[in-house]
Amino acid sequence: MNNTLSGATLLITGGTGSFGNTVLKHFLTGEIGQIRIFSRDEKKQDDMRHELQAKYPDYAGKVKFYVGDVRDPRSVADAMPGVDYIFHAAALKQVPSCEFFPMQAVKTNVEGTDNVLHAAVAAGVKRVVCLSTDKAAYPINAMGISKAMMEHVIYANARVAAERGGTVICCTRYGNVMCSRGSVIPLFIDQIRAGDPITITNPEMTRFLMNLDEAVDLVRFAFEHAEPGDLFIQKADASTIGDLACAVQRLFGDTGTRIIGTRHGEKLYETLMTQEERLRAVDMGDYYRVMADNRDLNYDKFFVDGQVRTMADEAYTSHNTVRLDVDGTVKKLLTTEYVRRALEEGTR
Repeated sequence: MNNTLSGATLLITGGTGSFGNTVLKHFLTGEIGQIRIFSRDEKKQDDMRHELQAKYPDYAGKVKFYVGDVRDPRSVADAMPGVDYIFHAAALKQVPSCEFFPMQAVKTNVEGTDNVLHAAVAAGVKRVVCLSTDKAAYPINAMGISKAMMEHVIYANARVAAERGGTVICCTRYGNVMCSRGSVIPLFIDQIRAGDPITITNPEMTRFLMNLDEAVDLVRFAFEHAEPGDLFIQKADASTIGDLACAVQRLFGDTGTRIIGTRHGEKLYETLMTQEERLRAVDMGDYYRVMADNRDLNYDKFFVDGQVRTMADEAYTSHNTVRLDVDGTVKKLLTTEYVRRALEEGTR
């Protein structure tokens, strides 16, 4: 991928978030020509600019900032000229807030994605990798439903772009990214530091666990291997929320726990790949590639005699993947820069 990016211009939507910051760490000092950060928060952009100037003075000039909103087609189009590749990470992703403001999730996650893809195709962008979530599989909450619809927007645009022989559009789907903005682990650490008990929704809930570097690796893999409309899923370990809380307390101190009950729109477990998707999935080692469904609306030619198998025996979920115990979860936590830095700060 580094050879592909040599001299290229990469646009990251939602680029001031955790994912965008990690992409910079991976690619900034390489041969990439320019990275464009597109987001609506000028304060976060200014913070990122100053941090880059302090940490990477020789490379900070590669990063260009564009204030805009994926909801605004014109601001998206203005950022496109000269772009070779896009990582589309802009999203509303907080489950409870999307439950109360579902149309905001639709405007950003669905309409915003459509705006980005139309602008990319019009500008002749070579490849677009979109980021989705496990909550899009069998969705029960507004955030997941908006992300599921986003995925269908991606596949529809990918099909049209492929027919025209242009932009290759694909999708990645992953579970909880540990220590990303708004995630539960930083909350647990803050509660412990304040001497308060950790608040747990349901200790029996299971969640996939991956770190930010693994999220970037998934996007990198999709970038390198995608055909139009492909969905890429990284195999991931999981733990219960109860074991995750115990692991955080083992590292930072035991201040007790308090069960607060399930929040709006939460599932007992998450699904990364549905039974229906598993039928057309290819095992690629650390990843699954779910190939695009390239049938058209002429269903007559797909009729066959007998029963047609439409789903696999089971989905790929946080309940049936590799389950980490507390010791395994501690080791997983220590792979994140956020946790390692928090531990160092605690020893000063």
